[in-house]
Amino acid sequence: MELLAMLILVGLLVVLLWLRSLRSSRRFRLPPGPSGLPLIGNLLQLDKRAPFKTLLKLSESYGPVLTVYLGPQRTVVLVGYDAVKEALVDQADDFTGRGPIPFLVKATRGYGLGISNGDRWQQLRRFTLTTLRDFGMGRKAMEEWIQEESKHLVARISNTKATPFDPTYFLSCTVSNVICCLVFGQRFSYDDEHFLYLLQTISEIARFGSSPWGQLYNVFPWLMERLPGQQHKTFSRIEVLRQFIMKKIQDHQDTLDPSLPRDYIDCFLMRLSQEKHISTSEFHYDNLVSTVMNLYLAGTETTSSTIRFALNVLVKYPKIQESMQQEIATVIGKERCPCMEDRKSLPFTDAVLHEIQRFMDIVPMSIPHYALKDISFRGYTIPKDTIIIPLLHSVLKDEKLWEAPWSFNPQHFLDQNGNFKKNAAFLPFSAGKRSCVGESLARMEIFLFMVSLLQSFTFSCPGGPDSIDVSPEYSSFVNLPRRYNIIATPCK
Repeated sequence: MELLAMLILVGLLVVLLWLRSLRSSRRFRLPPGPSGLPLIGNLLQLDKRAPFKTLLKLSESYGPVLTVYLGPQRTVVLVGYDAVKEALVDQADDFTGRGPIPFLVKATRGYGLGISNGDRWQQLRRFTLTTLRDFGMGRKAMEEWIQEESKHLVARISNTKATPFDPTYFLSCTVSNVICCLVFGQRFSYDDEHFLYLLQTISEIARFGSSPWGQLYNVFPWLMERLPGQQHKTFSRIEVLRQFIMKKIQDHQDTLDPSLPRDYIDCFLMRLSQEKHISTSEFHYDNLVSTVMNLYLAGTETTSSTIRFALNVLVKYPKIQESMQQEIATVIGKERCPCMEDRKSLPFTDAVLHEIQRFMDIVPMSIPHYALKDISFRGYTIPKDTIIIPLLHSVLKDEKLWEAPWSFNPQHFLDQNGNFKKNAAFLPFSAGKRSCVGESLARMEIFLFMVSLLQSFTFSCPGGPDSIDVSPEYSSFVNLPRRYNIIATPCK
């Protein structure tokens, strides 16, 4: 009875908030949008497996800046390259806010770089970018780490001896080891059972966060906390990941040499010690734990999923794979380790890897932004506390800027002479001041790992190219590639 009474009370409160939002919409000139219902807003109108498709369709009626309600939460959606660029780049200072996404707030306990705003975000982002660059992100030192890790990956795949295997955990181990070197100062064996358990945990967290159930948690967290379901298991797995990170931080504290910092954690601990008497400093233990979690999760799942999707594409289109291998063999040969300097001499390969990222559309709705104040945009007012979704799906599939947006076509990144060409609408890492801090690392990993793999193997699958579906498993947050057993035949 107590639970029922509480639900009724909460329901009445939500209706009152809804009525208040309607008065607010009359007071402000909100972007247009479909009418919704109290409590659930426009949720029933959205495709629960691919809500970004519904939002793109709604923009045909309401324009490139529209208002929808995800439950009781007012949300403004930006559709198409022009609207997204104008907001995130031209009006960057207005759109730096990050939404208090309930799932991420609980996972990080409200701390860390990912969902922070104001001074916390500025201090942590500046420090993180500087520190990661100091430890080689985008530079020669990092290139050498990735080259070394690629040798471990090639050796593991060689052990499959041209029999079918699922590449998921090989790729997760490989990519995760790169971020582990940056953050923890060490790599892990592919046979380390605890490491594999953590990678499985990261995969499950991503899948839950991308599921309709996970998105329902973001809309009605107060209700989902009281209902049985997968969310409770997911948060217990997050706690295991947190304990692992805390143990690593303790190990670093016990062995720290301030004259010789080894990695991101060491540098953070040194800064924490330097600023422990500054009341406004954001360099404290809670921010360290949650920022390391941000880096570890994001640095593992998205890049490994992109490479796995790339392998699916190459199996699906063997002629494209063959053309890439021929170009790689001509420029690099069979023995020399690929390096980033090779990219300018591999225009077709570079074009295919860019098209893979465009076509995969890994985070179609981006990570939501947030109005920290009333924002004037294109003649409308976006009121404070409004969620803002830059619809990256609509940018990567913008029909005005891509010749064949719904098809896989490497020619999107090649000119008439076969040279690589850029496209301003290539924004898989978002844009502006909240773009992905690991963009240069991810680009380097995708290029070096994929070229190393194609230098060593030809990829196929037992059922042939027609058995591969390269449309992602659409979701509410991250588009994940479908899982297949593939065959890696050593190149002669």
